[in-house]
Amino acid sequence: MRNTAKITTAVLAAGALTFGLTACGSSDSDSSSTDTSGPLVVAASPVPHAEILTYVKDNLAKDAGLDLEVKEFTDYVTPNTATEDGSVDANYFQNQPYLDDFNKKNGTHIVPSVTVHLEPLGLYSSKVKSADDLKSGATIAVPNDSVNEARALKLLDANGIITLKDGVGNEATPADIVENPKKLEFKELEAAQTPRSLSDVDAAVINGNYAIEADLKPAEDALVLESADDNPYGNFLAVKEGNENDPRVKKLEKLLTSPEVKKFIEDKYAGSVIASF
Repeated sequence: MRNTAKITTAVLAAGALTFGLTACGSSDSDSSSTDTSGPLVVAASPVPHAEILTYVKDNLAKDAGLDLEVKEFTDYVTPNTATEDGSVDANYFQNQPYLDDFNKKNGTHIVPSVTVHLEPLGLYSSKVKSADDLKSGATIAVPNDSVNEARALKLLDANGIITLKDGVGNEATPADIVENPKKLEFKELEAAQTPRSLSDVDAAVINGNYAIEADLKPAEDALVLESADDNPYGNFLAVKEGNENDPRVKKLEKLLTSPEVKKFIEDKYAGSVIASF
């Protein structure tokens, strides 16, 4: 259906292992040997990132003189490790708080290139119609990576469902909850698993891309949804430090922030994905 290469879970695991075995031998100087004559290979989450890139590939890249190759990844780790070790040239799936945390924990050198869109985080349920209907002791699934778990808890805090400790930042955990009037319990899951948990929990906080993949419509189906105003979680194209001026990257930056892409996002996602430019 699309000229993209899908990466299986097994291959993802192997890629992550390969990075673990080779990362200690990498250095910033590796980027200086990047061959800019071939296609620009970009790792991306399937929805909406790979869909947006595929639109660019099919409709805009040729006229811009850009040979673009899209590789789909279903996790939030391998796109960065693959960018760091040079398996891909860039990635498109993440936001600044997540990248800052990833670089710190993994010693990677990934930097943002251009911000493209926002996927509002939402609380979803197949059991209740509103957050007020959650019963005492209800179980809420949240992403288990530190940044997205904090983001999920801040969403619940912003909507009066819980209250977090003053000043808690992007490392908030359930231990930082100071008021929990419904005595909610939290089930920490890999972000990609949260939509599948809806039949097993009372509600789940789900990242926008995974919500869309699960045929949820954030603008319609979320019990509560992040506001786009002053939101720090815009998703961007990212590269390994030193590759910011790759002419292929510069071409893609321009295409990703073009009026054509903005219209594609507005028409296809109807408010569930919001252009950030």
